Amino acid sequence: MLRTAFFVSGRTAITAEMLGHSLITQFDDVTFRRIVLPYIDSEDKALQAVAQIRAQAAADQCRPIVFCTLISESLRKLFVIEEALTMDFFETFIGPLEKELQRQSSHTSGKVHAITNFEEYKHRIDAVNYATTHDDGGMARNLQDADVILVGVSRSGKTPTCLYLALQYGIKAANYPFTPEDFADHKLPKPLHAHRSKLFGISIDPGRLSQIRQSRKPDSQYALLRTCEQEVVLAESLMQHENIPFLNTTRLSIEELATTIMLKTGLKRRCY
Repeated sequence: MLRTAFFVSGRTAITAEMLGHSLITQFDDVTFRRIVLPYIDSEDKALQAVAQIRAQAAADQCRPIVFCTLISESLRKLFVIEEALTMDFFETFIGPLEKELQRQSSHTSGKVHAITNFEEYKHRIDAVNYATTHDDGGMARNLQDADVILVGVSRSGKTPTCLYLALQYGIKAANYPFTPEDFADHKLPKPLHAHRSKLFGISIDPGRLSQIRQSRKPDSQYALLRTCEQEVVLAESLMQHENIPFLNTTRLSIEELATTIMLKTGLKRRCY
């Protein structure tokens, strides 16, 4: 089954997409065509958006689902139409909160993703800069500033996880790849010795690792399944020998992996 989902917002639509996505993913047998309509901040734009929704309903011969995070009551009312099912997150959540807290909300759009707290925003930017400059063992001399250092074989998912930790949590995450030389010595690389308490290991199924490496360096020794099997076994043995906690990333999303790392290391979020 194919249905259309609209995400409507007075600002970036990030919140509408996140909330809407979390709901529609519960329906495994429905495929959704996703259309994002950000910056709907005037009546003219709202009417154009409503016309687009009605046109899509006619084309699909069924009602689109509209996820709406508009703050303006007058604009929200324009999206209450027979041709669509409109999920009004403001009415659903803010109204009951106002009643419970016995006070009006600010009715200000864009507060979640705006730079309202410069200190938090600075944490995010600093963390992203740190992750990019400390990727694949880069700038190893500054590892003392890391909140966590991810270790594991090449292409096991360390880099995207570091960037996600930086963007979503403001965590300074470095990553350091294990090399064949490290396995030969069966010891931690020298730059990591002083930071043992910050180490967290990443592992992966060798078959999946081989697929990832094949897309990067096709038909290379680096991508051979045999090479990947050897490296994963040696990396896990090294992490166990050094008492480094580690996770297998094969069936974990970046979100799940980052959340688990935060939980197991006891790190605290620095930005929202």
